[in-house]
Amino acid sequence: MALKARATQEFVPIKEVRDGIVVLKDGDLRAIVLANSVNLSLKSEEEQRAVIFQFQGFLNTLDFPIQISVQSRKLDIRPYILTLENRMKAQTEPLLKLQTKEYIDFIKNFTDTVSIMTKNFFVVVPFTNTFLKEANENFLGKLFSRKSKQEKMAQEELDFEEKRSQLDERVGVIQQGLARCGIKSAQLGTEEVVEVFYKVFNPGETEGKIRTEQ
Repeated sequence: MALKARATQEFVPIKEVRDGIVVLKDGDLRAIVLANSVNLSLKSEEEQRAVIFQFQGFLNTLDFPIQISVQSRKLDIRPYILTLENRMKAQTEPLLKLQTKEYIDFIKNFTDTVSIMTKNFFVVVPFTNTFLKEANENFLGKLFSRKSKQEKMAQEELDFEEKRSQLDERVGVIQQGLARCGIKSAQLGTEEVVEVFYKVFNPGETEGKIRTEQ
């Protein structure tokens, strides 16, 4: 019996990315906040304890769940090498051209023997409107089925804006809490969110082609 191939999208619970917000197929929303790292090893023991206690207090004040995700990827050094090679070609001084070539060879040999990794830290902020879900599954869900397509779209838009407003409040709470811990953060926009998920589902992308300078 032949098995029918299924598209990858069927296994991904994402319906769309809208205004930087991830809309899931079940109607839930997710916001992604990019946070920088703090090197505790460079701090004194007293400062380390202060940061840890502050972060612990921040987590204890949350009345909603969050997910902290760390994305580790091998640093793609090729764009940097390409830039150096272009500059070497444009260099007219023989000594500088030779030094640039030696530096390029050093960088290539170093990155071939040592895996240089980059890490990104993300905080996923969720919003689930249980009340609206239950209503839609029951009486209101039957009423919506009788509405026109335009009315349904208007209702969905209103529902999205209401949920996004509350999600934005949660994002503000997260960013304020991180700031008290000395951690800078920024909410990702639509393009950044799409890029994050693209890299998750295409981990070997760094082995692909790179753009050359025009």
